[in-house]
Amino acid sequence: MKRFFQVINKDSDGSCKKPKEEGNYDNATDTDTQKKKEPLKFVTWNANSFYLRVKNNFPELCKFVTSFDPDVIAIQEVRMPAAGSKGTPKNQGELKDDTTASREEKAALMRALSAPPFGNYRVWWSLADSKYAGTALFVKKCFKPKNVFFNLDKIASKHEPDGRVILVEFETLRLLNTYVPNNGWKEEPNSFQRRRKWDKRILEFVTQNSDKPLIWCGDLNVSHEEIDVSHPEFFSAAKQNGYVPPNKEDWGQPGFTLSERRRFGNILKEGQLVDAYRFLHKDKDMERGFSWSGNPIGKYRGKRMRIDYFLVSEKLKDRIVACEMHGHGIELQGFYGSDHCPVTLELSPSSNSQNENPE
Repeated sequence: MKRFFQVINKDSDGSCKKPKEEGNYDNATDTDTQKKKEPLKFVTWNANSFYLRVKNNFPELCKFVTSFDPDVIAIQEVRMPAAGSKGTPKNQGELKDDTTASREEKAALMRALSAPPFGNYRVWWSLADSKYAGTALFVKKCFKPKNVFFNLDKIASKHEPDGRVILVEFETLRLLNTYVPNNGWKEEPNSFQRRRKWDKRILEFVTQNSDKPLIWCGDLNVSHEEIDVSHPEFFSAAKQNGYVPPNKEDWGQPGFTLSERRRFGNILKEGQLVDAYRFLHKDKDMERGFSWSGNPIGKYRGKRMRIDYFLVSEKLKDRIVACEMHGHGIELQGFYGSDHCPVTLELSPSSNSQNENPE
């Protein structure tokens, strides 16, 4: 029997309504809330294991979500494996529950997510085969997505490898949640080559899907300019085990190589995308201007990067009200146990929208 792991709503007669994973939502109904046209408040966060954050940091996380009251929450690095027994094809849209440990973890997670504030959201998962990568998307129940996909090709039921994409289409805009592959340190299939292929595909996506405004968020694993890292010289000279790539543009910290930064700049230009945070914050902020922070112990102490973003179509830039990092300091305050802090975006309503504040 097909399993769904989001909260099940009930009709007035007590019967359950099954949620949909992907496809068309035009005919969806909800007797409890009025249909809302478009979301306006967003959070993106690399949780570095969503289960561990719920287990160890849930009160603080709930307080943050309750305070900001986002319409959409985009999570990266869920790090919970997809359903399916060992050696069998996995169902990347469902959480694993075929072992005692996985059943206990799933049960604990879903108990937490069934209560406020998360109980007010629908949730979609795109997961890896193991406790690695994966994304999740929470959307307030008063919003009715027209479609939800789990790949850049917008093919129903297909998931990207490692669950790196959730794409949701609303009436007036699209939102893309991604966990971009790390560049790695070497000229290998799972390092430089994988990242180049990803950048090529995302460039094709943003240029071929311009019929609606786009909000692209997530851990994009790149710091665009020197202003986006705390110590440019340190990151430019970083090496792993003394290895130096043959191409000078690939030298340095993954996420801060010249080749990645140039490709990212081209994606912004060709996709007509605006970096919402940098649009509002022109100057370097050594206290609150970074979304990732190195381990407080060791050579990466105090070394920070801005690699988590909200990129919006140029036609949305005049509606950007706020875009903020919610962590600060080298002791990772406001990171809620992760090595990334949440980033928020708030838009003003469109001029032709009758959007109301979601309940």
